Amino acid sequence: MNRAIIRRGRAALLLAAILATSASAQNGSVVGMWSLASSVVEKDGTRTDQFGSGVKGMMSLDPGGRFMLTIIGSDLPRFASGNRAGGTAEENKAVMSKSIAMIGTYVFNPEAKTLIFKTERASFPNWDGTEQKRLVVTASGQELKYITPTASSGGVGTVTWKRAE
Repeated sequence: MNRAIIRRGRAALLLAAILATSASAQNGSVVGMWSLASSVVEKDGTRTDQFGSGVKGMMSLDPGGRFMLTIIGSDLPRFASGNRAGGTAEENKAVMSKSIAMIGTYVFNPEAKTLIFKTERASFPNWDGTEQKRLVVTASGQELKYITPTASSGGVGTVTWKRAE
């Protein structure tokens, strides 16, 4: 009986390793943790840093095809109330206009040079349940750069990530 349990356990571990390897091969060099290097938007002929110069962001692309992405802008106002749910209209607008977060699944297609985020939930609710297609410019071991044809703030965005250390 113990040998049967051990065999089943080994078989389950082998299957998990095969599935992880398969997903990793499908997603290529994008799997891992990424730190935001820049996020620039071009709108009406003007290029601007979308979230401010002190922006911080992280993105996780796991081997199983799940992702988390968070970008938090610089110089966000402290809420006078001291309560996250008690911000004024101005405070809330400042935070929302300089931040984005989303979770879901993703598909990376190196041949088509696309990264598609299948967004389950986002801090920009219009993206909930949608597919957000990104046009990959660079997908190397150390840099991931893509174009967002319709940035959430309007215009066309170019987002550059560096491999997190």
